[in-house]
Formats: sequence, C-alpha cells, structure tokens
Amino acid sequence: MKLATILLAGALALVSTAADAFDHTHAAWTAQLARHVAWNAEGTTTSIDYAGFARDRAALKAYLDTLSAVTRAEFDGWAKPDRDAFLINAYNAFTVELVLTGYPGLKSIRDLGSLLRSPWKQRFFVLLGEQRHLDDVEHGLLRGAPDFDEPRIHFAVNCASIGCPALRPEAFTAAALEAQLEDQTRRFLRDRTRNRYSAASASLYVSPIFDWYSDDFERAAGSVEAWIARYATELADIPEARSRIGRGAVSLAWTDYDWRLNGSR
Repeated sequence: MKLATILLAGALALVSTAADAFDHTHAAWTAQLARHVAWNAEGTTTSIDYAGFARDRAALKAYLDTLSAVTRAEFDGWAKPDRDAFLINAYNAFTVELVLTGYPGLKSIRDLGSLLRSPWKQRFFVLLGEQRHLDDVEHGLLRGAPDFDEPRIHFAVNCASIGCPALRPEAFTAAALEAQLEDQTRRFLRDRTRNRYSAASASLYVSPIFDWYSDDFERAAGSVEAWIARYATELADIPEARSRIGRGAVSLAWTDYDWRLNGSR
C-alpha cells in the first residue's frame, strides 16, 4: 500500500507540474514590454521602441516559443480569464514579431501584406498545435469562442498602428484582466485624436473600431450608442456633452484611422 501511495503521489505531482509549467503571469513578456514600450504624456497612447525589440529578439522569440508550446488540451483546461489573457498577449507579441520582419524601414504594418493577402492572414507561427495567422487569434480564438462576451478586447489587442489602442507596457494576466481591460478602454476613449464630441453638430466622432466591430458592442449592450454611453465621462470634457452621450442623444460618426507604425520617433 505504501508503494502504491508513493507512486500515486508521484503521478499527481507530475500532472501538477505539467499543468503549472506555463507561466500565467507572462513575466517574460512584461519584461520586454517594460523595456520597450512607454505611455505618452497624456497616458492615452504608447510608443514602441521596435529597435529595442530587435536587439532583444532572442528574448522575444523565447517567449513566443513558450506560447507555441501550449497544447490545445492544456489551453482548454484553463479558466476563461487565463485563456483570454493568453490570446491577447499572443496576438500582441506575434504582431511585434511580424513588424520586426520588415523593420527598419517599415512605415505601416499593412506594407507587409499584398493585394492577395493582408498581413493579418499570413500564417507565420504555431499556436495551440496549428499554424496560425493573427486573424485566427483575434477573430477565431477570441471573438469566435462560444463564450465570447467581451468587446473591450478591441482595446487590448494592438495592430502596431497609431490609430490602434495602446500596446500596454505590461502583459495581461487573469488576475488583473478586468482592471486592465477597463483601464485600456478608458485611456483609449480619452484620446481626442480618435474620439471627440462636436457641439456644433451634436455628433460624437469615435474610432472606426466601433463600426468594424459593431456586432460585438451591440451584443453586449443592445446598440453601439448604449455601450458608449457607459463611458460618457471619458468621451467628452463638458457636462452638457457628457449628458447627451449618456442619454444616447448624439449621432455617431467615425474618425480617420491612422495606419502608420506606432514606433517611437
């Protein structure tokens, strides 16, 4: 009996070790981000030191290898916040790697694509046991999940462009995910280059993200206007405008999306 007990304990320890092998704090990614990403003075956007990432590319690839080593069975056994954090970090880290394939000299991530295939359709990495492209991660694994209910992920994934929400200078983690998503959303909506109220026309000009992914916001709140109303204090600077936005008494229009690379200058 003692031998059987010892063998069982050993087997359980091995299972536990395997389950805990992946670092859900994503410390290696945070270390990279802390070195090469910085908030601007207003705290609404970040600039990315791609030259620094290029110098540390071995460390970036080592982190990407840990992501690629996760099996689908392992991933499916995680809680939803762990899965979401993993996928957001994977999208952002592999995007940096994609940019580095054309850096320096790259003006826009879109320059890495062609007439027949966008950069987001290039299968250049392995994730959950399959060759993937970035659209697989965002639209297939994140938005395509049966339990997807979180439009704030659109303010967490970063497409390496100025018009995109900020690349956060720390990894997303399950423990902090709710606070991180909310912070990302509020920072983005406070940026007047991408979201602003016009008193002259009583119109709210917002990022085309709200147009491109309107279904996600409608599913969460009934309409894009209703979802946006929750953030009236972030979207306008005067009480009257905030009141109108909060009541949904505004018409929506879209700002221009800046596809230039979000690198430091």
